[in-house]
Amino acid sequence: MKMAAGGCWIVFLAAVGLVCGLPPVRWLLVSPDDPVIKTLVALAEREYNSVSGQDDVYRALRIRDVRRQFVSGIRYDFTVFLGRTLCKKGDEELLDNCRLHSLAPLTEIQCKYSMLVFPWVNETKVFEQTCSQEGIIKEENEPSSEQDVLAMKAEDKLLQTLSLFKDFVTTYNKKYKDDEEASMRLQIFSQNLKKAQEIQEKDQGTAEYGITKFSDLTEEEFKTLYLNPLLSSQPSRPMKMALMPTDPPPAQWDWREHGGVTEVKNQGMCGSCWAFSVTGNIEGQWFLKKGSLVSLSEQELVDCDGVDKACAGGLPSNAYEAIEKLGGLESEQDYSYLGHKEQCGFSTNKVSAYINSSVEIPKDESQIAAWLAQNGPISIALNAFAMQFYRKGISHPFRILCNPWMIDHAVLLVGYGDLDGKPFWAIKNSWGTDWGEQGYYYLYRGTGACGMNTMCSSAVID
Repeated sequence: MKMAAGGCWIVFLAAVGLVCGLPPVRWLLVSPDDPVIKTLVALAEREYNSVSGQDDVYRALRIRDVRRQFVSGIRYDFTVFLGRTLCKKGDEELLDNCRLHSLAPLTEIQCKYSMLVFPWVNETKVFEQTCSQEGIIKEENEPSSEQDVLAMKAEDKLLQTLSLFKDFVTTYNKKYKDDEEASMRLQIFSQNLKKAQEIQEKDQGTAEYGITKFSDLTEEEFKTLYLNPLLSSQPSRPMKMALMPTDPPPAQWDWREHGGVTEVKNQGMCGSCWAFSVTGNIEGQWFLKKGSLVSLSEQELVDCDGVDKACAGGLPSNAYEAIEKLGGLESEQDYSYLGHKEQCGFSTNKVSAYINSSVEIPKDESQIAAWLAQNGPISIALNAFAMQFYRKGISHPFRILCNPWMIDHAVLLVGYGDLDGKPFWAIKNSWGTDWGEQGYYYLYRGTGACGMNTMCSSAVID
């Protein structure tokens, strides 16, 4: 029987060939012991027994002429010799335990199969099946050459990428509207693997970069959906300078250990990081001044801040002013986050926290640490250059790669410390707990890495 492959899969694998530089019609020999081949032979046994019209069940005796090529899927061609067993139809589930008939070698069936495997969607299609008891198919031998070796290496790399992409799609429950989009996302994913490796090689810290839930997004898509270009394109509202502590800061501090930080939240596909940074700061301030930790509403700012631009970005300095004018923030429970702008539904009767003013914190990192340890988590902004592919560890990109003047993401500074001789900042992000270290980013401390010291601020609660 024959089954035609869809045109979209041809587009898909053609794109894969372009990504990995692999000729799309080249055949490569495969070992019969390959785990994929064993799976396909088991399928071949089931296919034959389902259509044979015989009462006896047949099982594979040996496999030959196994080869692989990329067409509208990963195509496998192989010849399997099937032998008669003592089992009858209905016993197929016990096929591995079926003893061969004494006449099996004399009555073996020779079948040629072509199968299309799509590992990224766990699908296999029987493309061609031809069975007979006549003759033996001549084994094809392809001469080994340097080109063959290079092609096999390219194919191995491609198969590794496909396997990683399959795991990525499963892990993050990715859904694509059609095969064409899946093809495009695979190309982007492959390119992003290389980018992550380049960032890894250039990092001066202990960070690990690699596959994240953003690995199928282009840099431009990532910036548009999750970052905040207004941070570096618009000037902040002037604020008075914060009074600095006179005592030196402790060697380490983390407000998570002192009850001043709420759970990690998720801004979704909305550039509302500025709102999460500010509410996180106010949550900490309210905890220090009033003694209770309340999760506050970012959606209120997205809907009701008339100066900032909701999911298109905003500035913490504007947000503080908006909260003062509104009269405070409702709780997360009363004004839940939706991830898109709605009509303002703020009610003064439901205010859970208010602020009196806001202050700017100096750029000196020792002063930032001292203020944080004494006064609570700080709203900051930074360049998110390395964050799309960040997985764990202390990130320390080269300054030239993470320009401190190109800040594009607002976050919450909750602590600092030292690990194996490397000083770090502990930063609460707003991309959910399935990113980074349970939602946190650790950044090298002491060099103004990625501009983390250029826009530090806090609300003031009397």
